[in-house]
Amino acid sequence: MADLTIGSNGVSVVFGNVAEIRDFIAVEAITAGQPVYITSAGKVGIADANAAGKQQFRGIALKSTAIGKACPVLKRGYLGGFVLTGVAYDGQVFLSDTAGSLADAAGTMSVVCGRVSCLADPDLTKILYVDADWLRAWA
Repeated sequence: MADLTIGSNGVSVVFGNVAEIRDFIAVEAITAGQPVYITSAGKVGIADANAAGKQQFRGIALKSTAIGKACPVLKRGYLGGFVLTGVAYDGQVFLSDTAGSLADAAGTMSVVCGRVSCLADPDLTKILYVDADWLRAWA
């Protein structure tokens, strides 16, 4: 399992007209591009595939946020900025055992976070389709 990295330009929403974004209050410092979970107090923290309670994937933070501040979270939509060269088109992306990371293979808990898609440009630039399942509880 290899963790995905974020390119030098950071993450950005692609096709914003179909994105589902919601603001939450951060329970800890969160960096743009990190997967998050929702706490029982209704705030977001950094998700982790091998930490009890943090295995819930609810979206991707869109900006770096300090504790107690509003954090925009992409629940569903397309993101540019992840380095996806090691993942095939239509390949799944998972929550990593590394806190706040996504990976190309399942972690301790198999939590699917999205799929690799592409733009309709000559390079078929890879982008990540995110679809956080808010109805599911991983345990």
